[in-house]
Order: sequence, then C-alpha cells, then structure tokens
Amino acid sequence: MLYVVIAFLFFAIVLYFLLGGADFGAGIIELFTSDNNKSRTRRTMYQAIGPIWEANHMWLIIAVVILFVGFPAIYSEMCTYLHIPLLIMLMGIIARGTAFSFRNYDAVKDDRTQALYNHIFVYSSFVTPLFLGIIAGSVISRQIDPSASNYLNAYIFSWLNWFSVAVGFFTVALCGFLAAIYLIGEATEQFDVKRFTKKAIIMNAAAVGFGGLVFLSAQIENVHLVHWMFGNPVSLTAVIAASLSLVLLWYLLSKGKTQVTRILAAFQVTMIIISVAYRHFPYFIMVKNGKNLSLLSDHATAKTIDDLGWGLLIGSLFILPPLVYLFYSFRSKSPVKFAKK
Repeated sequence: MLYVVIAFLFFAIVLYFLLGGADFGAGIIELFTSDNNKSRTRRTMYQAIGPIWEANHMWLIIAVVILFVGFPAIYSEMCTYLHIPLLIMLMGIIARGTAFSFRNYDAVKDDRTQALYNHIFVYSSFVTPLFLGIIAGSVISRQIDPSASNYLNAYIFSWLNWFSVAVGFFTVALCGFLAAIYLIGEATEQFDVKRFTKKAIIMNAAAVGFGGLVFLSAQIENVHLVHWMFGNPVSLTAVIAASLSLVLLWYLLSKGKTQVTRILAAFQVTMIIISVAYRHFPYFIMVKNGKNLSLLSDHATAKTIDDLGWGLLIGSLFILPPLVYLFYSFRSKSPVKFAKK
C-alpha cells in the first residue's frame, strides 16, 4: 500500500503542475500582453482555465494531505526550513484566486478596483509558480541544513540560492509555455492563434534559457543534475522523449493541428519531471551533511499508510467522475463576454 500512496503523491504533484501550471501561466501570458490585446487574452483565457481554476488546487491539497498524514517527518522538515517560500506561494494562490473572482464577477466593471484586481492577478500568477519552483529546487539542492546555527543558514539560504532560484524561473517559463499552448487550442480567431503561438515561442525560448541556467547553477552549487538526467537509461529516455515531443509539437502547430499539441506539451513537462525525479527516488528531501528523507523509510506507521491508501483509492472514485463532468459541462458552454478594459 505504501507504493499506492507514493503513486498518488507523484500523480497529484504532476497534475498540479500541468493543470495549475497552465492556470498560473495564463496570468503570466496576460502579464506580458499589450494593453490593446488584454481583453482578448482574458476572454480566451477564461474559456481555457474556467473548468480548472478552482479544481486544480485539489491536487495540491491531496499532495499536502498525503505528506502530512503519510510522511510527517518530510512534511515537518519542509514546513520548518522552507516556511518562507511556502507562505509566499500560499499567499499568491489566495491573492490570485480572489482577484480572479472579483474582477470577473464584480457588479461594477468600470471602477478603479478592476485595475487593482488585474494587477494582483497577473503578478501573483508570476510569483506563485516562481516560489513553487524554488521549493522544488530546494528539496533536492542539499541546501537545507538541519544543523545550521543561525537564522540565515537555516531559513533563508536553504531556498535562496542560485539553483533554487533558477529552477523557480524555469518553472515560470514552463507554466507560460503550457498556458500559451492551451490558449492556442481555445482561440477562435486566426489573429489570436498567431498571438498565442508567438507567446509560446517566447516562453519556449525562455524555458531553454532558464534551463541552461539551471544546469549552470547546479554545477556551481554541486547539485548532480547532469548525472541524474543523463546517468541512467530511464532518465535519458525521458529526456529524449521530451525533446522529440517538442519537435513534433511545433511541427503539428505549423500544420494548424492545435488540439493534440496540448497532450504533447503535458507529456513533455511530465517527462522532464520524471527525468529528474527517477534518479534520486526514493529520497524526497536531500539535506546538507545529514540524512536524506526517504519516502520508503520516513513514513508513518503501516496502519496509517494502509488507511491512507484505501482512503485515496476510494476517494478517487468520488473525485474523478465529477471532475470529468466538470470539464464536459464547461466545454459545452458558449464563450463568456468580458468587459473591455
């Protein structure tokens, strides 16, 4: 049952990155959109993220519950040494969701508060995945130091380092890329298709640039990223698959086939996650000069894991069908009219 729980944890993290990442990325795309086209972007964006903008946080909640119940040592370690980036990320999620609701459902569409909602939405859409990536980089960077004797080393430099920050910006670029690809499929006019394609190219280039920065910073911080991604057949295969899927994605876009590109973009990001995660599994947190925390050894009692596993299996029967119906019901609705700003 332990492997069932670990599988749910992995899929929850991946699905949150794919669905939540595209959600955040839509705000990133809007942030880098000219004022003349913002209303068009918002209209298309709502059609794309409408079904998932609330539901996608379910995957984050599931991941947190799994860690809290099934792996308390890992959960407490993260909440202790990474409490600052975690707090910023959670505040970003709250601010973004609030601003998204207020700006779309506010009874008065032409007052100054709309500008405030718009700014909160786009900047929190950038900050949240930035710190999500910083957290992801921190747990594998070996910068968490349980034996630290001062506040800076214990709670600041555990996440504020070149590698973690580079992973944060790489995450932002990937979220923007995912959103741009999804938005291309939602666009109904050729003008918007060209705009979002250009955004996808820019975000793709940014992801490549920040990806190079991740490898450079890994060398500086002595993170064995190259060995993880190219030192075993599984990770190497995942890297090759991600690269080939990207080539195929752009080929299909050039042929005007926009729907299947969503699957390819999601597949590419999943392969990137697998290429990094496989090599250092079962370690979830890698610390400096200490014992790494493992999913296979640092878990709750067998009874707790069994109950958690059964709860996840049974709960998925109640969660997944309504989620599929949610997607279906939103896809069958006509586009929503947005006030021009």
